[in-house]
Amino acid sequence: MGSHSSSGIQDTLPLAAHTSTTCTCKSHIFIDSEMATNVKMPLDLPNPGPLTEAQKALVKSTVPILEKQGPEITRRFYKAMLSANPDLKNTFNNSKQQQGGQAEALARAVYGYAAHIDDPTPILPYVERITHKHASLNIHPSQYKIVGHHLLSAITEVVGPSVFQGALYDAWYAAYWELARLFIGLEEKLYEGAEWVGWREFVVRERKEETEDVCSFYLVPKDGGVLPGYKPGQYISVQRYIPELGFNQSRQYSLSDAPNTNHFRISVRRDHSPIPGTLSNNLHSTLHTGDTIQVAFPFGEFFLSSSSSTCPSSTTSTSSGVHSLASHALNNETTSLLTLHPSPSQVKRAIFYSDIQGAVQGQDYDFAGRMDLSKLGDEVLRVGDESAEYYVCGPERFMDDIGKSLRGRGVDVTRIHSEMFSAAANPISGN
Repeated sequence: MGSHSSSGIQDTLPLAAHTSTTCTCKSHIFIDSEMATNVKMPLDLPNPGPLTEAQKALVKSTVPILEKQGPEITRRFYKAMLSANPDLKNTFNNSKQQQGGQAEALARAVYGYAAHIDDPTPILPYVERITHKHASLNIHPSQYKIVGHHLLSAITEVVGPSVFQGALYDAWYAAYWELARLFIGLEEKLYEGAEWVGWREFVVRERKEETEDVCSFYLVPKDGGVLPGYKPGQYISVQRYIPELGFNQSRQYSLSDAPNTNHFRISVRRDHSPIPGTLSNNLHSTLHTGDTIQVAFPFGEFFLSSSSSTCPSSTTSTSSGVHSLASHALNNETTSLLTLHPSPSQVKRAIFYSDIQGAVQGQDYDFAGRMDLSKLGDEVLRVGDESAEYYVCGPERFMDDIGKSLRGRGVDVTRIHSEMFSAAANPISGN
């Protein structure tokens, strides 16, 4: 995760949009485009009412501008917002800010929202995913007011105050708050179902060096309380003060063990990239047995239900993404696990498993090399079984390729579920 299971899942706040699905194997919040108008807003937040058709047309007219200037808008947005509200640095991923990943993701999200403003169906598959991530970071309704102010100000600066004014500004103001109301309402439902909201102090009961690059941390509540149950594939956010930055960093990590009430286990990969993940490497270097760390309630919609044995499923991941699927496999909830690993050493690094030299093609695996679903028959993939579900985890391009391949073989998009371990979230690809 973000790395998805190692560096965390971090998405943009809050303009990215998730999914309603017909699958009986998975419990989702069901969403429709009218839901935003039915959310009760706090009295101190704007409520301009539903978008009119004229306002939708005005918002959609800005799509060419957003396509060209979106990244500049979102770069200015983040710079101004974090400068005016330094406390939000505790929420946003500092490494992704330096890399520019969050600005790029937000630019695509704003573009996607505008492009589909008259029919949000193509972007609804992202709303639930983002609401879970927001809930794991304890996002408050009041923060949407901050985001809205700086986003509209950034659009004004880039597009020009002589253009972004009057009816056009009002249309975007209404559009922003319609989406914000949707997020706020869904996040409130998640908070209502959580046993705690915000951060809870945990202790590292055990630190286990899985490989030279992967370390597992077994976390238990400092207060000795019983842990809640969680679903395979869910994650927790953890937060820690980073002295060299002077503020906290919060990241999401997959729960890498089968669901239990004894501990949370996260498996963190050391990041060797040019701009490494700050918190992941901090945990590797400084978090030891007996130390404390702040932990959020488990969230995440990338899971199968307890009745999944009656619903065939295939899971597909890259070497890092398999951490997100580890709890599925350990809980015996997946019918088949399709994984991509460039080398045996990366298999070991990803899933703490070293005995692969004796694997037999045709018995233990179908083929070696880059994941290519065209090499697998319809029977193996169960594309003709409409009850089959597909769970994909990895980088954006990997998931796009897998999604397109499955859809090309007749798999309906509602049967394809994905979890991305990068800051990017493409609201238009439909995977």
